[in-house]
Amino acid sequence: MTIAVDFDGTIVEHKYPAIGEEIPFAIDTLKMLIKDHHKLILWSVREGELLEEAVAWCRERGVEFYAVNRDYPEETTDNNQHFSRKLKVDLFIDDRNVGGLPDWGTIYRMVSRRKSWHDIIEEDGALDFHSSAERHHHRSKKKKKWWQVL
Repeated sequence: MTIAVDFDGTIVEHKYPAIGEEIPFAIDTLKMLIKDHHKLILWSVREGELLEEAVAWCRERGVEFYAVNRDYPEETTDNNQHFSRKLKVDLFIDDRNVGGLPDWGTIYRMVSRRKSWHDIIEEDGALDFHSSAERHHHRSKKKKKWWQVL
């Protein structure tokens, strides 16, 4: 997969424009994802010198990104008429996700097993308050439209 990874708040704690402390297991997990042949793209609001500092910080710890703030390393506005900061990736890892950022161990399990957050929680038994039959019943019930709830 091609995976976009945010920097501030995801790999390191939010201290922008400074670089915060590493979020536990972020670097180790990124190394494992690279070893598993995923293409990682650093996707950050940082630009210029601040971006270079973030890339160097990761590189010093053994994480070399496939690309930085672009879909592929050689991409420019000259060779891609449709250049956009909106990346075309399979997955985004970002602390601004709906529901927040899972811990990096959970992120690795989700990516390596190609499972959703819900699947991982269910595997862990966190949703065992419903029986299997009840879960099936809840999933198969037709959802009400938003205006029917009012």
